[in-house]
Amino acid sequence: MFSRTWQHSSCLCSSFALDNSSDATVTGTTYFPANALVNITNEYSSIDTDTLPAFCRVELTITTNTTANSSCKTEVWLPDDWNGRFLAVGNGGFGGGATVAELGYIAVNQSFARVSTDTSHTSAANVGDWAGPRNDNAIVDWAWRALHLSVVAGKEVVQQYYNQTAQKAYYLGCSTGKPSSLKEVQMFPDDFDGVVVGSPANWQTHVNSWGMHLAQEVQPSDSAHFISRHTWVDQCDSLDGLADGIISDPRSCHFRPETLTCGPGQNTSTCLTVPQLEAFHRIYSDYYETNQTWIFGRYYPGGEEKYPDGNVDTVPKGADWFRYFVLKYELNRFSIRMVIQQYNASVIEIADSIDPGQTNAIDANITAFAGRLTMANCCNIPGGSFHYHDTVDVFTRAHTEMDTDDFYRLFTVPGMNHCYGGFGANAFGGVEQASNGMPPVSFDPEHNILAAIVQWVEQGEAPSSLIAAYYTDNNATNGVGFTRPLCQYPKALQYNGGDNTTASSFSCV
Repeated sequence: MFSRTWQHSSCLCSSFALDNSSDATVTGTTYFPANALVNITNEYSSIDTDTLPAFCRVELTITTNTTANSSCKTEVWLPDDWNGRFLAVGNGGFGGGATVAELGYIAVNQSFARVSTDTSHTSAANVGDWAGPRNDNAIVDWAWRALHLSVVAGKEVVQQYYNQTAQKAYYLGCSTGKPSSLKEVQMFPDDFDGVVVGSPANWQTHVNSWGMHLAQEVQPSDSAHFISRHTWVDQCDSLDGLADGIISDPRSCHFRPETLTCGPGQNTSTCLTVPQLEAFHRIYSDYYETNQTWIFGRYYPGGEEKYPDGNVDTVPKGADWFRYFVLKYELNRFSIRMVIQQYNASVIEIADSIDPGQTNAIDANITAFAGRLTMANCCNIPGGSFHYHDTVDVFTRAHTEMDTDDFYRLFTVPGMNHCYGGFGANAFGGVEQASNGMPPVSFDPEHNILAAIVQWVEQGEAPSSLIAAYYTDNNATNGVGFTRPLCQYPKALQYNGGDNTTASSFSCV
């Protein structure tokens, strides 16, 4: 543990300069005493709180490509009471902006020195037009380069600020920050000792293809096969022994949507029409294309409440990807509807051949990574997590004497939306949870996934399960509604009887 008086830290922070660095320049420093107001906003993230311990905010500009004259803006937050560890976090979606909320609510609150970057552009998570037309250099920065260079520079900032090297380095993130995080594991295995990834979109060319496929099944919104928010249905609730509105293991759910077919004169908002049934069957099946090429896994039952906000909505996430990253259209040349209509198998082949920015992080050989990898997955794209885990497991069994569980573990989070929220136990220390009012009930390794990866790396105690909490109305101020274990894949949650609000009444089987 490293600690300074606030007078010393304030002086050091205001005068801090990064020595002997040709690629990174300090552009600003701000010292925040304990409980000072921290009000920072960018296109991607914001924080407004007076609850944080004292820290120094260092802002950097890092050259990412000298020839292209490109750079990223990066922030390093340095707590007075430093635990000797370094932590990096990735962005979600197409987001361009340091994740200042997570820098504060997770890193500083737990005494980590932490780095985050805008990945060399400015945008919200759902806006990808910065990649066009033909802005290939920016795509590479977003995919992996900006994060890697920020980690290198951030570690140097930590070393010079505290006058000592971080003992261990960790990564914590969720969603499309995962191409960059898994790229780190695959391309730069020495950058981190422990990595936590959530709901990864690491196979970008296929997850976005899957999104366009789903959009074609239900679009346009005025078609007979469009499925409105109110029509999505939950199935298989009681398979885990408890009817609580949560499907603990969607892999075991094989329902017949025909039982919901609209009868003569029935209100179609309460049932499924024949065109909707046909779309349902394709959506809940694995996606294959020409010559039975597997593209991506199926939608899984249990996440229907949030499906309309994702790939089956009127604006699928893959539209900007194909417009600007793959097909390199001029800005706004084609409408989203036109992009959906034009999508076909040949577009997947183009995407795979280009692999824009080398975003695909699907290498199954991660044996060079000497650290520990933990993945927590929710309802939206579990097929990607299962597939990557299984490919790594197969490679490891076929080519080494290692046991995958010794370095890579996957945990499922039933009923959680994408990264946070939902109806299940969704608070376990992941990104975007504390910043949205759902912190872990404790910072100990049993309840906090960051502490769990630290314990695994530094003490050799691997997690076999975690305990997550659901706060009433997803707000910690309302108290804990219930707790549940998060099971290590391929195990699933089972209710044993007793008080269904406590984790002890459940087991992983």
